[in-house]
Amino acid sequence: MNRASLKSCFLPGGALLLTTAAALQSGVVPVSTQSIDLYYCAVFSIGVLLAWRFHSSQVIFVLLTLILGHHAVEFFDAAHPLVSGPGRIALEAVSLLIPINFTVFSMVRERGFTVPSLAPCSFLLFLEAVFVAVICRPGEITGPHLFHLNLLGSGVSSWTRIPQLALLAFVAAIALLLAKLLLHRRPIEHGLMWSLAAAFVGLQAGALSRNGEVYFATAGLILLASLLENSYFLAYHDELTGLPARRAFNDAILSLEAPFVIAMVDVDHFKKVNDTYGHDTGDQVLTMVASRLARIGCEGKAYRTGGEEFSILFPHKTVTEVLTDLETLRISISEASFRVRNTPERRKTSRGPDRRQVIKPSHRKRTERSIASSSGQLSVTVSIGVAEPNSRAHSPEEVIQAADKALYRAKRGGRNRVEPAGVSRPILARRAASR
Repeated sequence: MNRASLKSCFLPGGALLLTTAAALQSGVVPVSTQSIDLYYCAVFSIGVLLAWRFHSSQVIFVLLTLILGHHAVEFFDAAHPLVSGPGRIALEAVSLLIPINFTVFSMVRERGFTVPSLAPCSFLLFLEAVFVAVICRPGEITGPHLFHLNLLGSGVSSWTRIPQLALLAFVAAIALLLAKLLLHRRPIEHGLMWSLAAAFVGLQAGALSRNGEVYFATAGLILLASLLENSYFLAYHDELTGLPARRAFNDAILSLEAPFVIAMVDVDHFKKVNDTYGHDTGDQVLTMVASRLARIGCEGKAYRTGGEEFSILFPHKTVTEVLTDLETLRISISEASFRVRNTPERRKTSRGPDRRQVIKPSHRKRTERSIASSSGQLSVTVSIGVAEPNSRAHSPEEVIQAADKALYRAKRGGRNRVEPAGVSRPILARRAASR
């Protein structure tokens, strides 16, 4: 794991939890009961409102899990020691149910606030509330035997008040969320992992203590931060390909200074792929192309700027320096192939005419051969236009226009080629022959 990956795993959730722990342990920041209550109420109120505003039922149910869990312990035992009785039983039950709910809700597909999507999760919380109420009824001294299983030996969990089964549930849930974070790199997984860690520390500190309440509020704050970070992520990243999106590209070109190179990349005959194999296959093609663009050399950075259109920025480079890498990219895409999946088509509406593609009847057979073989293996090609600042194009916007014109020339010249702006094809041919 590189340094950037470690940083993305730690910030901001890990930093918020560490800051909270340091502030409480050092006592530098005097915290009154009133300020803790205000912090707690503000975090969860704002968190629920933002989750509703961003249509994140997943985060709302996790927030409700934290609120209900904390208040269940508070309701069944207002005494702080939590040594025995309903309060102790509630603590044991909540310690097991919180990691289970985090795991379940992290697996639920986000579908907004519809009755079919809300009903199962709401029913789960209802059943858990009934379960806790039954086992914590007045007069009960100890909880179910399940909470007291000695799975690892008494010495392993002697340092914590959390039962061993719940401890294992926390470890498994955090490991699962960490794996999902490393796999998908989404802010929500990051928030869930660190929020669960904060809830564990809160339970360990005593859910009814001042520190316990602060840690539970911090768990909610971490989820709130993940919502804001996720909103930024969706605005600046393309969800399908994982590449930065057009907004990120527009921000990046603002800081470009000569020398630099901009390459425009377009998938050849992409509308034909969609019409022949369906949009799901088209998404597979875009993902494959994006994966190769992401590995471009010469310190280039790729962006998805349109449907089948991509852009690559090469700061501090010239066209001569990047041509070899662009040719390697073009060849790697043309040589890649994969078997078409027989998945149901999920989008039926037509994309309309492709503004960069007019297939003449004489070229139709050649087009069909270029996108698939008789064995069902699908392959595609890309056309690339590349430009750099010169006497006629100074600004990034003008270089983009020059690269776009070069891309059109590549399309008209037969596709599956790299076309530098302002360089004639005979010159390119001589360069290729010299190599």
